[in-house]
Amino acid sequence: MSEASTTPATAPKATVEVTAQDLQGPGVVFCPNPKMPLWSNHPRVFIDLSHTGQGACPYCGTLYKLKAGEVLPAGH
Repeated sequence: MSEASTTPATAPKATVEVTAQDLQGPGVVFCPNPKMPLWSNHPRVFIDLSHTGQGACPYCGTLYKLKAGEVLPAGH
């Protein structure tokens, strides 16, 4: 009997719930975020949450989503 192993490809990705105060622009967050450890840094990418309320980092797969009940501020 073999045990199921978790490899990086099948490991669950992190999910980060963000509030309107965490946004870096109108509906945008960046990854890596300030809470991530230095060793896991990759080039900074901006992730747009304004359409669906969530988005994933193309480098590390971290899912960013608006916290339940959060409303994006009105655009400029």
